[in-house]
Amino acid sequence: MRFASLLLKELIQFFRDRVILLLILWLYTAEVIICAFALSFDVKDLPLAVLDLDRTVMSRTLIQQFTTTEAFRAVGQPRSVATAGDWLESGRARIVLIVPKGFGADIRRNTAASVQILLDGSNSNVASTVRGYAERIIHAFQKRITQGAAPPMQVTPVLRIWYNPRQSFTPFVVLSMIALAALMVGVIHPAASIVREKEVGTIEQLRVTPIRTGELFLAKTLPTLLMGLLSIFPSLLIVRGFDVPLRGSLFLFIALSALFLVSAIGIGVLVATICKTLQQALLLSFFGLVPLMFLSGTLVPVESMPEPLQVLSLASPLRHYMTITLGIFLKGADMSVLWPETLALAVIGASLFGAAAVIFRVQSGVPLR
Repeated sequence: MRFASLLLKELIQFFRDRVILLLILWLYTAEVIICAFALSFDVKDLPLAVLDLDRTVMSRTLIQQFTTTEAFRAVGQPRSVATAGDWLESGRARIVLIVPKGFGADIRRNTAASVQILLDGSNSNVASTVRGYAERIIHAFQKRITQGAAPPMQVTPVLRIWYNPRQSFTPFVVLSMIALAALMVGVIHPAASIVREKEVGTIEQLRVTPIRTGELFLAKTLPTLLMGLLSIFPSLLIVRGFDVPLRGSLFLFIALSALFLVSAIGIGVLVATICKTLQQALLLSFFGLVPLMFLSGTLVPVESMPEPLQVLSLASPLRHYMTITLGIFLKGADMSVLWPETLALAVIGASLFGAAAVIFRVQSGVPLR
């Protein structure tokens, strides 16, 4: 009887906690739907740049073989190989097809012909898959021009994988885990700190002190920013231990990491304004981090997701920070390349941090002075 009464009390308390109920509903509905659509290991619609130096019927036929598949989406024709390299560095293209001059003439003479394919190897799994697609397309093109016969290979793809020639998955995993850790620290720490004040009742005591709202807000957020930035330096030792290169500016990486942490802290403060207990704050933070991770491109390319999710991923600060991190470490990118992601982080960070500051002032009840 005592156990039944205790169990009934716990069930009543559980069903009264609307935040927990909403989190469970979110986990079994929206979270499953988002992950089912976003988490696909099929590579689709990767941006393809084409540099046709031959401009013959044969070269156009080969290009058509690439552009009519689901795997690739043509994004334009760079003016030169150097421009094509810039497109790979900025992420505008993930694969570049270069058809050399004389390609069609070599095929008509039944002599060996070659095409060059440049791949963005910053994500080795995607690069490996794309390499297989490209080789199959070229093999199908050869069979097409020889009417299905099987002569010796006439068209040879010359593949070059940039930024990660060994196709090791380790650099991508190490850098993505550092970015995810920064997000978790930025979200969970301020959320837990503020909710703990609510639980012990010290927020009520702060109302009668001369503390200003802005001072209290900064006191709750700046330690997380400082701790997140200091945590970068031990992570750099880990990066060095796994032989991941740092080809760009360390100062730029730290500055943009601070900008990313502002967005994460804003999310954490918003979580704290919704939750009343530490348990709620931790669960809500966790359930919010999962879709952010899926929509960031760390598991599958954003281009392979359905278009609505691609648009939704633009609101994820982790997506932009991942592009920045991979660009600085593996590609040696600078602000001339990373400015779109930096601008996106600035807009997202300012919006989240500003909204968090306003809601925090209302929730805390500390008079504005």
